[in-house]
Amino acid sequence: MQTTKEHDERMANMTFSSVYPHYIVKVEKKGRTTEELQQVITWLTGFDAKDLQRLLDNQATFTQFFAEARLNPNAQLITGTICGYRIEDIATPLTKQVRYLDKLVDELAKGRKMEKILRSSSGPFEAS
Repeated sequence: MQTTKEHDERMANMTFSSVYPHYIVKVEKKGRTTEELQQVITWLTGFDAKDLQRLLDNQATFTQFFAEARLNPNAQLITGTICGYRIEDIATPLTKQVRYLDKLVDELAKGRKMEKILRSSSGPFEAS
């Protein structure tokens, strides 16, 4: 299933600060912590807590968010379906990156083990 131009534009212009509180609610409702959420985001993007707070304060769009990110080399190991889209079939790089983040948050909320979420058993790259 391919994304539409309108869908991709909506993803690009959405602010990280508008989505982040929903991520927190989702993971905390399932017994996970904000610290675990930040660990997952750090693994994917390279952002530390200070970077995340700056991006939240500046109401960075996902375009800005991922332009500053250092995407984890193992991010392509994130596969499956999220929000009705098969991640590996998404052609637009930014939309794929947003869906990577959505998928990791979903896995965290579903109780998946952190080493599986961080794909640490699949390669040498470890979360920092």
